[in-house]
Amino acid sequence: MSDVEQPEAAQVAAPAVVEAEPAAAAEFFGEHIDGVRAFAAALTKHGEELGLIGPLELPRLWTRHLLNSGLVAPLLRPGRVADVGSGAGLPGLVLAIQRPDVDFVLIEPMERRVAWLERQVAELGLQNVTVVRARSEEARMDDSFTQVTARAVSALRTLIPITAPLLKDGGELVLMKGSSVEREIDAAAKVFRKYRVTEPEVLVLGEGIVPEAELTRVFRAIVH
Repeated sequence: MSDVEQPEAAQVAAPAVVEAEPAAAAEFFGEHIDGVRAFAAALTKHGEELGLIGPLELPRLWTRHLLNSGLVAPLLRPGRVADVGSGAGLPGLVLAIQRPDVDFVLIEPMERRVAWLERQVAELGLQNVTVVRARSEEARMDDSFTQVTARAVSALRTLIPITAPLLKDGGELVLMKGSSVEREIDAAAKVFRKYRVTEPEVLVLGEGIVPEAELTRVFRAIVH
């Protein structure tokens, strides 16, 4: 054996474990489960390399992201919905799969994410989605929206000024938030008055569908 020190073998990172589809998913998504499965497969294959989701998210892809997003679908009504800061398509693409009766506009400023969204719209065969590359406060729309969604974008006092102006009079904010939402509401009182945000409420969704730690909190309010 040579006395020359041999370099250590290169460390090869183990592939991330991907969460198996939960038993509740097929029943929850119903006739739309195949579309959600196709989107899940695309996120699993490309999500990390494209910087859409972190490596720690794949082991909870279904419960934290897909089911979490899908829980909002029953809150939507037929009309025109904007998803602000759509990113990987969470919740926008999941909701579009579930609600073919709703027209979605996915608003995203980053070019590579816009390319991803457009590719998924084509591959999933979604006829009810338009992708717009813009910051929401700079987006120029032909018409205003009946509802606006957003997920994990920013605190309410920052998010309200970029979402409320997109709505028709009497339109609704349907914003996915974390466990600090009650504190965000308290901190945003002045912003609510400025942007005519009324009837604020917090809904907790997903009991019996996702683990308690992954329950979805939704801030819902009307803009007059």
